[in-house]
Amino acid sequence: MAFRTVIRRGFFVKDISELHRFSSSRVISGRLTSWKHTAGLCTTASTPPGESRQELKCDLQNGLPTILVPLPSKPGMCQFTLKPVTDTVGDFLNHVKSEDGGVEKVALYSEDDIIIARSTSIDVLMRKPFKLRINDDKFDVHPPDLGQLVSEDMQVYSDVKSMIYQLYSTLHVEEHQLHREKDLRKKMEGLKTELQPLEELKIELDRKAASRTGFLVWGGLGFMGLQFGLLARLTWWEYSWDIVEPITYFVTYGTALCMYGYYVLTNQEYLFPDARDRQYLLFFHKYAKRKHLDVEKYNKLKHQVAQVELDLERLHDPLALNLPIRPPKKAEE
Repeated sequence: MAFRTVIRRGFFVKDISELHRFSSSRVISGRLTSWKHTAGLCTTASTPPGESRQELKCDLQNGLPTILVPLPSKPGMCQFTLKPVTDTVGDFLNHVKSEDGGVEKVALYSEDDIIIARSTSIDVLMRKPFKLRINDDKFDVHPPDLGQLVSEDMQVYSDVKSMIYQLYSTLHVEEHQLHREKDLRKKMEGLKTELQPLEELKIELDRKAASRTGFLVWGGLGFMGLQFGLLARLTWWEYSWDIVEPITYFVTYGTALCMYGYYVLTNQEYLFPDARDRQYLLFFHKYAKRKHLDVEKYNKLKHQVAQVELDLERLHDPLALNLPIRPPKKAEE
């Protein structure tokens, strides 16, 4: 037999006998996995590496697509079950790699030899034939028709998710509400403890401001009564109406001038309730500044207390507790 050298993917073998001896040993190199797999299947043995084309079997089992894939380091075929709704191309490729350590390259291609993205769902993949490449071997795959099946699975999957959510809510709603109510009441206690000294100081300042405002209102009434008495004295006792009439005109005009000045300064019409409330606020903030009351902090705490009370009220609502709504009370005849 003539001496010759056989080159196989970077390995140099002197003759055929050494080649058989090398292939029967257990020292398997990753570069010879494709050659061993071809010999084990007894198919495409005469086809050069990188050009083998086989058609893989892909059909439905138990409503899910399955594909039989030959692995380089394992004899026979390996079955992979795909989930059209939740799995992607990346999941399938990862399963192939994890199943056989001899897989160095694995990818999916379309019929036009365009690589398919790993983020593509199995549902989209199964709509057209594609090609599977493992190392240097390529396989044609013709998937079954999954159009209506996937649509039905999506509907079932959505119904199952909704049912699980309802079941979880029913089983855990009471526990969640108890924990939520405990947290809200604990927060309420902390807010009331922090608000109590400010509330006491606010009540004291409110009483002083209301007293001062009331004194000012009664003082205005007394001034108007004094003005009426003075003009009556001048009209009937000291002078006559002919002399006092111009005085009353200027008094009336001066009063209207004061009202217009109030509008210019405050941009509000002079109404007695509004003027009284404005004067009360002026007195209150004046006293608050003297007593170092943080009005902004007080308002923030009051808003938080009101929000917690609203959350507690909503928590005890019949709709939140999944209880029947109380019927409205009948109007008394």
